[in-house]
Amino acid sequence: MSDPLILALALAGADAGRLDALRERHFPPQRNQLRAHVTMFHQLPGEELPAVLDAVREACARPAFTVEVAGVRSLGRGAALVLRSPELDALRADLARRFTPWLTRQDAQRFSAHVTVANFLAPDAAKALVADLSAGFTPWAVRAEGVAVHRYLGGPWELVDVVPLAGGQAEAVAPRP
Repeated sequence: MSDPLILALALAGADAGRLDALRERHFPPQRNQLRAHVTMFHQLPGEELPAVLDAVREACARPAFTVEVAGVRSLGRGAALVLRSPELDALRADLARRFTPWLTRQDAQRFSAHVTVANFLAPDAAKALVADLSAGFTPWAVRAEGVAVHRYLGGPWELVDVVPLAGGQAEAVAPRP
């Protein structure tokens, strides 16, 4: 059995950098193995890599699009930024239809796009972070440029491929240096 696959939305470099700066500032350093990311699928079968890549390439024939960073959400022991985009929802739904036989319970649930800014915090620290991030929050837009396919290696991710959306300059989620 091959390592599972994770699919993440690839964002424009400057947009990914802004989100990553928040994650770097707030995520417990010893637990922060990845840069900021938008997970689309958490666990697809690694042995189906060729079919997964074919499906992603077909689904990414659509144009690159913007995603609204719309607000802040509590994760109980963390905080996340809520993302909204009909184009992202449509891309994710298209891929979910293609992956139906392989979806885990988690990936079959309703998609709730977000970027985790911090997790594994004490409840009081998480509540304070949500309040801090929410104070004066102003929505902004980020540009979705593709889908990154990774192998899950028990913590870190290994990049397999980045499939750009039409007109996108896709970059991948990278492990922390």
